[in-house]
Amino acid sequence: MAVLVLADHDNKSLRDTTLKTVTAVQPLSGDIDILVLGQGAEAAATAAAAIPGVRKVLLAESAELGQGIAEAAEAVILPLMAGYDVVASPATTSGKNLAPRLAAKLDVALVSDVVEVAGPKTFTRPIYAGNALETVEASDGKLVLTIRSTAFKPAAATGGSATVEKLAAPAAPSHTRFVSEEVAKSDRPELGAAKIVVSGGRALGSAEEFHKVLEPLADKLGAAVGASRAAVDAGYAANDLQVGQTGKVVAPELYLAIGISGAIQHLAGMKDSKVIVAINKDPEAPIFQIADYGLVADYKTAIPELMQALTDAGK
Repeated sequence: MAVLVLADHDNKSLRDTTLKTVTAVQPLSGDIDILVLGQGAEAAATAAAAIPGVRKVLLAESAELGQGIAEAAEAVILPLMAGYDVVASPATTSGKNLAPRLAAKLDVALVSDVVEVAGPKTFTRPIYAGNALETVEASDGKLVLTIRSTAFKPAAATGGSATVEKLAAPAAPSHTRFVSEEVAKSDRPELGAAKIVVSGGRALGSAEEFHKVLEPLADKLGAAVGASRAAVDAGYAANDLQVGQTGKVVAPELYLAIGISGAIQHLAGMKDSKVIVAINKDPEAPIFQIADYGLVADYKTAIPELMQALTDAGK
């Protein structure tokens, strides 16, 4: 099977979600090509070419592709699908935006959030907010997949020698145009790739308290900051910090949940974390059912004590 992987990158470097997607599709036993869409993305294409097992890298560049316009990406991908059996994207925000469009245009079913490839057309994916797994067998001639990258280990980033082939980007779609974007800049790790995540819930009470409590702790631990949907809906944190079924799915080495009750939608986005630590003054909070370590305490007391302990330990 010929497989086309859509690269996840920032126009400068590949994100490890691309490496994990390559790992995910390797059991399909076919030629793997990577498509890099962007502007000024030659470095990302070169990095993709170094992944072992990749046959070639296709690079298409335009202003619209650099701005992440899904219609522009669709115009590049659809003609290429004559030569591919599978197109796979990381289940990122942009991947979830683009993949359904491709499936609709190809008139095939979308297989989303794949966590295991069990056969050429057999895949496992979570349902019911991650409380059950289903195995599905696709019957379509072509497959459109999104890959839950937290379920796979990254492929090696070096050792490959694929060629890079440049493609001409089609004209920009007339019905869609880029207006503006607001990018939140932070020195902290990106939430989806962080090894440590410190998340807060509605119990923090206000946006001021959320930032006052979580940000110093995250900075001390070198962690990313996350939030429950309740905290986001209450205006304590920005939407891009939401962890959960309708937010980002994370699987860090350490997940610290502060004032988070553990609603099923939130657990769906973080329960694959290697170590889960929960701090909540409600001993019946559902978060304690999946936590590796739980502390029944008021965060107003527990966090200052934790900060002092980290300081004493030289962190």
